[in-house]
Amino acid sequence: MGGVAVVRATADDWAAMRDIRLEMLADTPLAYLETLASAQARTEPEWRERARQHTLPGSLVLGAAPSAAREGTSRWVGTMSGFRRPDGVPSLASVYVAPAHRGTDLPRRLLAGVVAWARDEVGADLLLLEVHEHNPRARRFYEREGFTLTGGWTPYRLDPSTRDLEMALELRT
Repeated sequence: MGGVAVVRATADDWAAMRDIRLEMLADTPLAYLETLASAQARTEPEWRERARQHTLPGSLVLGAAPSAAREGTSRWVGTMSGFRRPDGVPSLASVYVAPAHRGTDLPRRLLAGVVAWARDEVGADLLLLEVHEHNPRARRFYEREGFTLTGGWTPYRLDPSTRDLEMALELRT
């Protein structure tokens, strides 16, 4: 499968961020807070602005780029993001790994990057995430990596009859 590098995105990576976003929304729609149709409707300037906002200080976007991708293509095979919630607590978001790379060490490598950001750059003791109650594959991954359910939940924005479950990872032991 070749090497895959985990890279910290910049605003210049907007096309790779767009392409992986469209792929992830098509692959696992219930895992995200927007529809594929709404993402497809964005213009190039809107994608550029989204990338700029998501790479500002206090945020993190990681992309998984096959070695060949760093030599001229912009295709990513995975991504994870982190952002600070209004209360300052870091949260994991926008998690996706292409089917061909699931079952490899790539998800753990991406998560390690977000954990390091939350612990070392944000200075946090806790990393939160929300996972849809009908996404057992993702929930099992998070549990294997040490996340536990907090008991908190929010109605899923695209279908309020279902829930996003809050999970937490202690960063300092």
